[in-house]
Amino acid sequence: MWLLIITSLIVIWVASLCKMFHISSSSSTKPDFLSRGGVSDRRNVLLVVAHPDDESMFFSPTISYLIARGHNLHILCLSVGNADGLGNIRKEELYKACEVLKVPHQQVKVLDHQELQDGFGKAWSHSLVSEIIEEEILTNGINAIITFDNYGVSGHCNHRDVHHAVRKLLHDTSRRDIEAWELVSTSILRKYSGPVDIWISTLSSSQSSGGSAYCILNEQPRRSFRAMSKHSSQWVWFRKLFVSFSSYTYTNVLRRIDA
Repeated sequence: MWLLIITSLIVIWVASLCKMFHISSSSSTKPDFLSRGGVSDRRNVLLVVAHPDDESMFFSPTISYLIARGHNLHILCLSVGNADGLGNIRKEELYKACEVLKVPHQQVKVLDHQELQDGFGKAWSHSLVSEIIEEEILTNGINAIITFDNYGVSGHCNHRDVHHAVRKLLHDTSRRDIEAWELVSTSILRKYSGPVDIWISTLSSSQSSGGSAYCILNEQPRRSFRAMSKHSSQWVWFRKLFVSFSSYTYTNVLRRIDA
């Protein structure tokens, strides 16, 4: 019985990986993410994360997709992740990871603001974060933002504060020239289902109306592992397992944030 179950899981896992590579290499019937009128054009995109390693652990499918299609990607990391006193180390690790992900060094910004320190229970001012993001938008001509959703994948308060700050920015400024997208959090079962979640994510995004959600499959999963390994201070056994079994390594579902 156990042999049958294990064999079935392996077959499903391999089939899911094959599906991922097949879809990635074929043309989709749905318009590309960030296309206008069915035509893709180069966009200035700002990925806003809370800590070094968020980009590799959660957003690598999206990053690979954007870079491969010539979008101009900027990454704003709102803290150095100094909860364990390793802020300076983690900042440099982020730059190394972004080099693997093909994001230029000059388009990666890491903050070490006194009021934006890493840690559970350390609430961040939504107004402050909103102001910082707006400054990046103006400086770099940003027309699309990507960040966490209300739950923030892991429920980390810093992730959730980033989401609320983006929503506040959209509401307060009423900027219609900015598209904002959130990474959809999933249930625990889906979160640790690896590439198997591709089937559910593809189906759920295909049922969205008006291009309000997109399923992005990771075209470079090995690159995601290499990028995460550059976060040496965090690359311990349980994070290696997480990256291996996390659905976010293989799939990102992005949903439009409405003001």
